[in-house]
Amino acid sequence: MADFSNRTFDEIEVGTSETVTRTLVAPEVEALSLAAGDVESFHTRSADRAQGKGPSTQGSAASAILAGMLNRRLPGPGGAIVASTLTYGGAIHVGDTLTATVTARAKHAEGHRIDFDCSCTNQHGTVLAAGVMTISAPTRRVVYSNLATPQIVLRHNDGFVPLFAACARMPAVPCAVVHPCDRDSLQGAVDAAAHDLIIPFLVGPEAKIRAVAQAEGIDISPFRIIPVEHSHAAAAKAVEMARAGKVHALMKGSLHTDELMEEVVPSATGLRTARRISHVFVMDVPTYPRLLFVTDCAININPDLETKADICRNAIDLAHILGIPTPRVAILSAVEMVNSKLQGTLDAAALCKMADRGQITGGLLDGPLAFDNAISLEAARTKGIVSPVAGRADILLAPDLEAGNILAKQQQYLAGADSAGIVLGTRVPIVLTSRADTVRARLASAAVLKLVAHEHRNRVVPPA
Repeated sequence: MADFSNRTFDEIEVGTSETVTRTLVAPEVEALSLAAGDVESFHTRSADRAQGKGPSTQGSAASAILAGMLNRRLPGPGGAIVASTLTYGGAIHVGDTLTATVTARAKHAEGHRIDFDCSCTNQHGTVLAAGVMTISAPTRRVVYSNLATPQIVLRHNDGFVPLFAACARMPAVPCAVVHPCDRDSLQGAVDAAAHDLIIPFLVGPEAKIRAVAQAEGIDISPFRIIPVEHSHAAAAKAVEMARAGKVHALMKGSLHTDELMEEVVPSATGLRTARRISHVFVMDVPTYPRLLFVTDCAININPDLETKADICRNAIDLAHILGIPTPRVAILSAVEMVNSKLQGTLDAAALCKMADRGQITGGLLDGPLAFDNAISLEAARTKGIVSPVAGRADILLAPDLEAGNILAKQQQYLAGADSAGIVLGTRVPIVLTSRADTVRARLASAAVLKLVAHEHRNRVVPPA
C-alpha cells in the first residue's frame, strides 16, 4: 500500500474536506457499541442475531467514526482532539453504509487549533452525528502507511497481559538479533527494547543494518552492532555468543529459519540440550478463555514417539514458566478412538501411558482427541468423553508439523488470535519472528522469551 502524509496546520485551508464511506460488519458495530457505552445492546446481540437483526448501537457511536476521520485522515497523525459539540440521532446496524465528512471551518493560531464541521449519515440520509470538533493540528509532517481499518476483535480475555506484567518485574535480557537487515526485524528488536524486554545485540553486516535504520527512520544508536559479513556468519556468531554466555536469548531477523537452526542444532558447537528441540505457539485466541499452546509448528516435521514425548515435555515446562501449574495436554488426531491405521492415535495412547508411568510429568495428558473434543466441553459431552482434559485443553500437541502449523495459522487468520512463538529444548530461548507478525505478537514473543530466559538462568540447562 502507498505511503500517505498527514496535513499540518499551515497546509489546511478553511474549506478543506475529507469524506469516507464504509459498510459496517458485526464486529465493528459491537466495538462501536462498547465505545459509546451502549452496553445493553452489546450484551443482547445474541438475541438480535437469533431474530436475524444483528447487533446495533446508538447513533452516539458515530462520534468514534468521526474521531477516527480526524486522527487518521484529516489532519491525521500528530494532532489531538481537544473539544467536541456533537448531537446524535438514529441507530447504527450491521450492514449500514455510513458516510462521514469533516470540513475545516475555522483556524486559530493559538494552540494550532482547527474547528471542523463534522457529520455522519447512513444510507437513508439519517443524520447519526453532527456538530463541531476542534483539533490541535500537527505542525510537522508524518509519513505513514496502511490506512485500511484494522481488524476489530472483541476478546473474551487478554491472556498476554499477565505475561507483560510478570516481565515488568525482571531486567531486560541480552539478546542476539540475528541478521536484522529489514524494517520489520530491526523495528521489532527496537520495540522490544523500548518495552524493556531485551537488550538487543544486532548481529549482521553493519552497513546493511545502518542503511535499513536510516531508510526507515529507526534509531539504533543505543544498541551495539556485532559486524559480520553475511547471514550465515550472523547465525554462527549469535550461537557462539550464546554459548559463551554473552547473550541469553536469540531472535531471528531477516534470514531463513533453516539457516539459523543449522547453527543451533549441532551438538558440539550449537545450543542443543538433552531434549529434542521443538517450537511452541502461545496463542491468545479471542474466543477461548485461556492461553492455548500449539506444538510443534516449526521444527519437527514428522516426529516419532520419543520426539513427541520431548515436544510434550517442552510445552509443559513452558506452561509452568507462564504460570500454569498443571497444564492439560490434548494429543490431537482426526478421531478420539485408537485406530491402528492412524499412527497419531497410537502415539497418543502411548504418550498417555508414559504419563501414567511417570515418564512425562507436570501435566495431565489425554488422547487421542479430535480438535473439537479438545477445546469444546459441549463437543466432548456429545461424544461421551469424560476427561479432565477434554474441552479445556491448555496444550494442543499436533500429530505432525503440517497439522500444527495449519492449526496455528487458522487461529491467527480466521479467529483473530495473536501468537507468541518460541523455540525450546535449547540452552537459550529462540524467537522465530515473521514479517506477518503484528506488533502485539512480536512483543508477546519477546515477553515469553524474557520469562524463559530468566527461568533458564535460575537453573542449569545441561548440554546435549
